[in-house]
Amino acid sequence: MIIETKKLNKSYGKARGITDVSLSVREGDIYGFIGPNGAGKSTTIRILLGLIQKFTGEATLFGKDIRTSKEEILKRIGYMPSEAWFYTGMKVEEIIRLSAKLRKQDCEKEAKDLCDRLQLDLHKRVEELSLGNRKKVSIVCSMMHRPDLYIFDEPTSGLDPLMQKEFFDLLHERQKKGATVFLSSHVLSEIQRHCNRAALIRQGEIILTGTVEELSRTSARRVSIQGTNQVPSLEGVSDVFSNGNSANFLYQGDMKLLLGELWQLPVKDIIITEPDLEEIFMHMYTENAK
Repeated sequence: MIIETKKLNKSYGKARGITDVSLSVREGDIYGFIGPNGAGKSTTIRILLGLIQKFTGEATLFGKDIRTSKEEILKRIGYMPSEAWFYTGMKVEEIIRLSAKLRKQDCEKEAKDLCDRLQLDLHKRVEELSLGNRKKVSIVCSMMHRPDLYIFDEPTSGLDPLMQKEFFDLLHERQKKGATVFLSSHVLSEIQRHCNRAALIRQGEIILTGTVEELSRTSARRVSIQGTNQVPSLEGVSDVFSNGNSANFLYQGDMKLLLGELWQLPVKDIIITEPDLEEIFMHMYTENAK
């Protein structure tokens, strides 16, 4: 395994940390780490990077313990934090050069290629950059040394749709060449499109893991009806929205029971579809929160 954690625990007193976080990331995965802000994603990532030392449980990367092999591990990682901040007064090209120098690597050609693809102006100073352009600088610094493992914490916030596409194109290109990606995000559509495996974290605890295909399989169905805004009084009906003479809801249960109930209502039309990954996860997240 490229990343493996077992029963990770980190407490901040009364503030939420993480509890018994166990996950496995295989070589070549683009692994989605999903959860809203405050769920424990950044705490887990900081442990993986050795930024947090006092924790219980196990955290290994490339088969080595982050507590005892931190320097060796970090040489093989490209990390992009959720917040992109740099020294004021420096130009973009100076920041990129400093990052390469700290790694003691010649990354000039790779950095130039990345800057061209991301349409990044090398001559602007940090204080002149928008959030999106600061993100681009962070992407270049995390990718230009071609690491074996990329760890990205909410990487696409601030990027316009064109740059988001370019970013994911870069990730898939690196994956095809053998790299592994650990991607923290609260944007479920990104996970569904670009990741092959994922974990859902809620209030510091992992509540679901598996392949994206497995996580997308469910007996729940999205039901839309026309002609009435009444919804069947059945166990398994949730996420109800009604408006005028229409309604839609999520249903998980016996379809024969549902159709029998709908038969008794003045329904003029009905559409039954599979929910997307976002609906499934939000349903599971809500259910586990009860």
